[in-house]
Amino acid sequence: MVKVTEKRLITAALPYVNNIPHLGHIVGSHLPGDIFARFCRLKGYDTLYIGGTDEHGTPALLEAKKQKIPLDKFCTTIYKEHKKIYDWFNISYDNFSRTSKPIHHELTQEFFQKIKDNGYIKEAKIKQFYCEQDKIFLPDRFVEGTCKSCGYEHARGDQCEKCTKILDTLTLINAKCTLCSNTPEIKESNHLFLKYDKLSSKLETWLKKQTHWRPQVLNLALAWVKEGIKERGITRDIENGVKVPLEGFEDKVFYVWFDAPIGYISSTKEHTKNWESYWKEDSKIYHFIGKDNIPFHSIFWPSSLIANGEYNLPYNVVGLQYLNYEGGKFSKTHKRGVFCENIPKTGINPDVLRAYLTFVIPETDDTEFKWSEFESRVNSDLIGNFGNFINRTLTFAHSKLNGEITQPKDLEEYSEFNQQVLEKINKVEELLEKAELRHAFQEILSLSDLGNKFFNDQEPWVVLKQDENKAREILYICSDLCRKLAILSSPYIPQSSEKIFNILNLKENPTKQAIWETSKEIKIPKKHKINKPEVLFEKLTPEFVEEFKKTVAETSDLKDLF
Repeated sequence: MVKVTEKRLITAALPYVNNIPHLGHIVGSHLPGDIFARFCRLKGYDTLYIGGTDEHGTPALLEAKKQKIPLDKFCTTIYKEHKKIYDWFNISYDNFSRTSKPIHHELTQEFFQKIKDNGYIKEAKIKQFYCEQDKIFLPDRFVEGTCKSCGYEHARGDQCEKCTKILDTLTLINAKCTLCSNTPEIKESNHLFLKYDKLSSKLETWLKKQTHWRPQVLNLALAWVKEGIKERGITRDIENGVKVPLEGFEDKVFYVWFDAPIGYISSTKEHTKNWESYWKEDSKIYHFIGKDNIPFHSIFWPSSLIANGEYNLPYNVVGLQYLNYEGGKFSKTHKRGVFCENIPKTGINPDVLRAYLTFVIPETDDTEFKWSEFESRVNSDLIGNFGNFINRTLTFAHSKLNGEITQPKDLEEYSEFNQQVLEKINKVEELLEKAELRHAFQEILSLSDLGNKFFNDQEPWVVLKQDENKAREILYICSDLCRKLAILSSPYIPQSSEKIFNILNLKENPTKQAIWETSKEIKIPKKHKINKPEVLFEKLTPEFVEEFKKTVAETSDLKDLF
């Protein structure tokens, strides 16, 4: 019988191309999605990790106008900068596309047509801000004012960045045009609406079945449903976006929040002819997104999918919170934060940064990047614990035993230790299946801590003086744990994981092969010789951290890219 492999499609939120990402963006979706995707591949699932840039709407349009650069040139340049940064972080996208591509425009129009055919679209005139000086209807992001809910004075017209409330632009207090700072007037314009109110009961029924979601995501979604979901406009009077394929609406485009998630589908379609098997057949879809995107991915996007009727709904919306910086927000203006474009100049090992960012993934609450913690956690947890066990094991085997290790004649002697190791591995797997990435990483580190204790208790430096063969057996058990740790940690620190396998002189590749299950077995040959070890991680010094801090606080002026 042919084994059917479970399909998993994983997505990270599509970033706007109006700026260069900082660490908050990396840890808010790209890295967590990557860790989970790498785990799924290791497990042998038929996995695709899909991403791309969101190039529609007003963010890119505003910045291109500000820089006086043609929109297509602006988007292409920033797309390349994003891709360069994600590649440096070893984010393993199977396809990183762009919503400006024809394949996305065509699919969005087809997606909309199906919703219209199903009776979920209506036309209506709405009142909008209009700038008399610029002679345009003002899209949401072209308007700024005070949020009526929390009083934040720089709320955008679509959503308040501070309290995350989805806003009706006209409710902004002291609204101003962001192009000229004038007070806009109100005019009417004809638009298309999606009848979310008619989808509410179906959405609620579906949401109540998602008991495996994180409580803060599910509770937020259900609260929205309880409050009542109203019909919502899906078109805008701007030049940048997917054209509406409907007579009388030729001068309008789809609102960016409507077409952006369709980018997950179009990116998949661009990547593989077998795209429908991930979106229309038996598969699990995981969306990794930040706090401000939770309403769109738990309410509006599933509702659009229900209205369309042809595609799978997400299996899990992995909503993350915010990463803050030293007690406040990231701020490019005030050079507060870690900005990604200059990170490669520092010479830091990408795995070191991936490991620290894993410690601060904001899975359930907002977290903070702190320089003192960065240095201490890397030096104590990653290097002093994990790196120390790998290094002391492989260095001892190479220098004291000529790299030659031997499987114990009686494995039963180490059964208690091996059982503890297996229990840890099963716990890590259980947590990763639930996308509890931070907790899983802590369990991996506790496993290396267990290895350090075993090494100390066995005292191979003492045993060696009396029984060399026994010492080789002890180092075999420790080396076997090094192999297991390399597999378990490969979603987090992929380059270091490969390096451990190379030192162990093993032919498998933990970042390219589905070998997770072998972490539960003893797989090193009975008589084996390892290669010369090399240091996995360099300890962070106060001097390095200070220089790192200065370098990554500098941000590029976008105009310098053109």
